[in-house]
Amino acid sequence: MDQPSDLSRQLAGRGISRILGVRVRLSTDLAAGLFACFAEDRDVDPDRYAALARLAADTGQLYDRQGLPVYAAEPAVTTLADAIAVVDADGGVRSWNAAAAAVIGRGATIAAGRPLPIPLPRPGQVVEHRLPDGRRLQILATELPQGEGRVVTLRDISEAYRREQARELFVAVTSHELRTPVTVIKGYADTLVDHWDDLAEPDRRDAAERLRQRAGELARLVERLLSAVGDGSGLSTVMPLPFDLTEALRAAVDDLPADSRRRIRLELPTALPKALGERASLATVLGELVTNAVKHSSPDSPVTVSGMGDVGTVGFQVADEGSGIKPEHVERAFERFWQAQPGNQRPYGGVGLGLYLVRRIIERQKGWVFLRPREHGGTVAEVRLPRADLGPGGA
Repeated sequence: MDQPSDLSRQLAGRGISRILGVRVRLSTDLAAGLFACFAEDRDVDPDRYAALARLAADTGQLYDRQGLPVYAAEPAVTTLADAIAVVDADGGVRSWNAAAAAVIGRGATIAAGRPLPIPLPRPGQVVEHRLPDGRRLQILATELPQGEGRVVTLRDISEAYRREQARELFVAVTSHELRTPVTVIKGYADTLVDHWDDLAEPDRRDAAERLRQRAGELARLVERLLSAVGDGSGLSTVMPLPFDLTEALRAAVDDLPADSRRRIRLELPTALPKALGERASLATVLGELVTNAVKHSSPDSPVTVSGMGDVGTVGFQVADEGSGIKPEHVERAFERFWQAQPGNQRPYGGVGLGLYLVRRIIERQKGWVFLRPREHGGTVAEVRLPRADLGPGGA
């Protein structure tokens, strides 16, 4: 050129005398240019040109025709562990990796070319979506260059969603269930403080007894709530020891509130093999099972506590004559916070943690607990513990 251009002058000012350029193609389409700059003012030798051409060819192999990264002859998104889909400007699926196929339940060959079967967010927007099977997805979309489509990232947040729902439910039931015993305790305490001199001795004793009962209920409620948190840190480590089950059951019945204790009918054998477990926890287990039985039966009906043993275990039953339990609920009843009836339809209170706590206590002692409908109406709760007179594997 007779007169150097402005660009030529700028390059010369930076010490650049020659530029070598080669085309970068994606498949057969021209996509970009690759340039090398040289300071020496001489012809570029063929080896340098060949090296640059090879680099341009290799660069072109790193992307597909849509400009998406490629790995091992496949779009790179197909090799990622994250669930990723690439859609065109119209929302049709271009590529769909194995993780996305697993999340959505639809293979890449079926999805390709079809509309994305989940909501497509605007670029930069994050949305949550519930799949037909109940799982929850978090969906994020990022726009491709020149508006040629979007990269959509899918995350299965079902477990995180479940934990958040459980936390909210825990807060709700805790605030609701703590309010009643705390209000009653405060009411009786205020009555005793403000009217001590005006109350007759029997009235004072009655108020004190009700305070004791409500305080016991509050303590058990707090224990249930703590045991339901986390991975079991609310329960102490078990040191299984032999103990007399018949004697422990009698002591546990004596610790029950008076209203529950008067309905108990004990049917214990004179002798049972010793159980292997944690005797101190038996009062909690029996208290929860009796509370459940009392709650679901009429006030004038008995609750029978009986003991039994077989070749490998020793245990007891708590049987009521109440409304009974449906066969499809015998396992669900042990789930945390589960209630057979919605809160606004239940004629009684409760957090839905009692049976959950019972199962955790018994199973950590290598025992088991289950429910079944009673033959003539009502429910039977049965607890089994290992026999102490049998070594490991003796059952």
